[in-house]
Amino acid sequence: MRDRNLIQIGTMEIRFLIDEDQSAGGLVMFEFTVPPQARVPAPHYHRDVDEVIYGLSGTMSTTLDGRKHEIAAGETLFIPRGYVHTHENLHGETAKALITMTPGLIGRRYFEEMASAINVQGKPDIEHVKAIMRLYGLVPA
Repeated sequence: MRDRNLIQIGTMEIRFLIDEDQSAGGLVMFEFTVPPQARVPAPHYHRDVDEVIYGLSGTMSTTLDGRKHEIAAGETLFIPRGYVHTHENLHGETAKALITMTPGLIGRRYFEEMASAINVQGKPDIEHVKAIMRLYGLVPA
């Protein structure tokens, strides 16, 4: 049976704990799993959404406004709206983090659309990916 809360985008996984419908748009919360040597997504900022990352296991590297932060288990990083950031796992083990975004504008529907655009035969249409990002208030940097 398919796990409705799990969304696979390329090599990364998003497992929703609270989606935009459950919170009436107040927030979204999900586990974000990034395999070793993966970089996701492209540098961007959120127009209207703040993000909090809490490390669960492994170490995730997040570049925020040009400064690299290593987020290990038990560590937290706040990403205010409007700040350019990207995530990657430069380490030899899978990294997992708890992500909370408020308000819940970038939720399940966004990630489902991204999965459809990225999980295709051949290369994804980058302009289509950027259009989805812009639709949900993510601005490619």
